[in-house]
Amino acid sequence: MGNLFGRKKQSRVTEQDKAILQLKQQRDKLRQYQKRITQQLEREREVARQLLRDGKKERAKLLLRKKRYREQLLDKTENQITSLETMVQSIEFTQIEMKVMEGLQLGNECLSKMHQVMSIEEVERILDETQEAVEYQRQIDELLAGSFTQEDEDAILEELNAITQEHVELPEVPSEPLPVESPGKAPVKARTRQAALVAAS
Repeated sequence: MGNLFGRKKQSRVTEQDKAILQLKQQRDKLRQYQKRITQQLEREREVARQLLRDGKKERAKLLLRKKRYREQLLDKTENQITSLETMVQSIEFTQIEMKVMEGLQLGNECLSKMHQVMSIEEVERILDETQEAVEYQRQIDELLAGSFTQEDEDAILEELNAITQEHVELPEVPSEPLPVESPGKAPVKARTRQAALVAAS
């Protein structure tokens, strides 16, 4: 149980991240040093001015030499800061490039798997079947649109006449005699049956 709850999670910080952090820390230290040197230069300039007012020219000259040396250190510090920032930017950009390459590799693997599932021959077969289906549908559309030849029209009329001349089956005439009614009005059922026989004859 102790090992289960005491297990450390795997850190997601890479070596590149550690390098970037160290470079930024060094850059910040150099900036602090740069700021401190700048403040010292301002103070030394004021001291040199005061020494000149007091007539201590040699001491003022010596202090200005020291100030000049610090200015050179300040220039070197600025160059070092620029180098560190350039290095940080290079590493960060390289990390972006690596992620892009990983994405491209993953995409290529997916495409490769898709190509294995569907080969070029399979794609060509599907395209051919699709073209055949489109052509067949076009032919049907042309027929339905009325693009018949004269031969087609003659065949259609001939079939229509044949259907018209076919024997139509009539209902059987009842063999039982009709009921005798008064000379007034015949029943409704009798009138309906008589009308059907007349129409059929």
